[in-house]
Formats: sequence, structure tokens, C-alpha cells
Amino acid sequence: MASIHIEAVRKTFGNFPVLHGVDLTIENGEFIVLVGPSGCGKSTLLRMIAGLEEVSSGEIRIAGKRVNEAAPKDRDIAMVFQSYALYPHMSVADNMSYSLRIRRTPKEKIADAVNGAAAKLGLDTFLERRPKALSGGQRQRVAMGRAIVRQPKAFLFDEPLSNLDARLREQMRAEIKRLHGQLGATSIYVTHDQIEAMTLADRIVAMHGGYVQQIGSPLELYDRPANLFVAGFIGSPGMNFLKGVYYREGTTAAVRVSSRLSVPAPVTTQLSSGAEVTLGIRPEHVALTSEGRFSASVDLVEPTGFGVILHLSIDGVAFKVFTQDRATLVPAKEISFDLPLERLHLFNAEGVRVID
Repeated sequence: MASIHIEAVRKTFGNFPVLHGVDLTIENGEFIVLVGPSGCGKSTLLRMIAGLEEVSSGEIRIAGKRVNEAAPKDRDIAMVFQSYALYPHMSVADNMSYSLRIRRTPKEKIADAVNGAAAKLGLDTFLERRPKALSGGQRQRVAMGRAIVRQPKAFLFDEPLSNLDARLREQMRAEIKRLHGQLGATSIYVTHDQIEAMTLADRIVAMHGGYVQQIGSPLELYDRPANLFVAGFIGSPGMNFLKGVYYREGTTAAVRVSSRLSVPAPVTTQLSSGAEVTLGIRPEHVALTSEGRFSASVDLVEPTGFGVILHLSIDGVAFKVFTQDRATLVPAKEISFDLPLERLHLFNAEGVRVID
């Protein structure tokens, strides 16, 4: 396996810039997830690492070697695609061994590699089948097996679970994480699904508009989002935001959301009194209490089984609460709650986090 170093990498299609200078070091054996909405540049970055797209400027090094000009076949990496990309006329065993056969690998080594990968992926009894006789999840495991037998320096995953249903995605996430633990392989995984990112990654690279917004462990991005984009993208249901004006007096502070609503806020010297801010809190951190400081009308109740999502309206602003209290399933015109000070996030007018 190998480390991957990306330095000041940019990509432009014609006159249209897609990536605006990406810097990222992926350590040997690390599982990195590139996450963001469609069009953020994550798949383009992955394809540049694979050699499927040219680098407009900057440098990519794999195991210390510059690979900007290297052909994909010379980079010693394996890619797992969203579309599986299996040969329909070949058996599972032949699909998995194809890259080894074209390299004229001895038959004994091919058999050992295929059988070993099949055992790890639960494909032992499917080796003679063709892709059309497999389920979507089994086909994706074959695609992963084809990558494993090559024993590459790194694995690249391009939204490999997007074509699967929700239950199968959950199962495959667990299999991919278990497999990574067994192989210890350097892996880069692209997804727009923040649940996949949170459950799989050693570190997450959150991207938006061609820029890296934040790099950190899943809980770092959840607990301390660097800006409004990361705060809103990571977590489900998404974070609540209230725009207002920050006021500080001595050791206390508040955000005035409207003439009728003022919320106690964290004290920070990074903001001057009167500054425009956005206050954030995750729905699961809102404290429902009969003696709450705040109240709001309930517009909608969504039971999820594990809990209940309440859709509120605070001075005309949509606001969500997640709770496991099933008593809230009974419709109520209003509900009272508190916003715990230690659970609040504060962002300046530019959308940047301003509290530690």
C-alpha cells in the first residue's frame, strides 16, 4: 500500500474551473471519503488520481512518485465504479481474474488470489455464475473482488453503492468497512451520502464548489463544523439555522433573531457587538421541556421508528427537532423547548465558525 499526496491541484474544462487548488495528504492504509453535493468536484479529483483526467496544474504523488503524466495502468491502483463494469459473457471467476490473466500471471497464483478474494467477499459459491445471475450487491462484490486480486497500492471507489436499495447499501457499507480492516488498504471513496461518509471514513474531505471546505474525522465535522456548508451538509436531519444580530455585554451574549426572539449565545471575542451572525443547533440537541424558554407551533410530525422529527415554525423560520419521546406523536399546536448553550454553533456573516 502507499500514501497519496495531492498538492495545489487544479482542474479546468475549457474556461470553466472545476477544482481550485486542492491540498490533501492520504496516509498509508487510511480510508478517506470525499463527500459533497453533485458538481462539487469530488469525482473529478478521484479520476485525476486514477489518471482518467489530466491535471491542469499541481502535482499528484503516489508512494512518493509523481504520476501526473503516468498512464492509469502504470499507477498501480484499482478502481471500483458505480456501474460495476463487469464483462457479461464471463463468469465471476473470469471477471475477477481478468487483469491478472492479461499480465500473464501464473495460473496457480491467479487461483489463489481469486479464491482468497472470494472467501473474503462471500462469493465462494458464485464463481461459475455470470453477472446476469447475480443480485446488485453480489455484482458489486465481484467488482470489489476484481480490485482486490490485483493487490494495488490504493483502492478508489466512485459512488459504488448508488445503484443499490437502502437496505443493501447498509449491508455493503458494513462489508466495505470490514474488508478495509482486513486489508489495511489505502482507500479513497467518493459519495454524496453523508451517512456513508460518517460510517466509513477515517477522515472526511468535505467539498463544495470545487473547494475543500474541511478535513477531519467524522465526529470533528459533526461536532465542530468549520462553516455553514459543512454544518448543514453533515448530520441528518440537517442543522437548524437562525440568522440574527450578536450582542455581547460582559460575560454574557445573545443573538437577537427578531424583535420577539432573543437567544442566549456563546461569548466570543471574534465578534463585535452588533455583528450579523447565524446561530446553529442540531435537531437532536434541542431540549424539549414543559418549562422551556422558547415555544413554537408544530407544523408537521414525522415518525421514523427510531424517533420523531418535529417540524416547527419560529417566527416564520422552519426549525426541526428530533426526539425519541413518542408522546410527541400526539399533535400539539405548540411545544416548548430550550436551546442548550453548550450545543450551539455560531457563524459570522461570511459563514465561518467563530467559537472553539
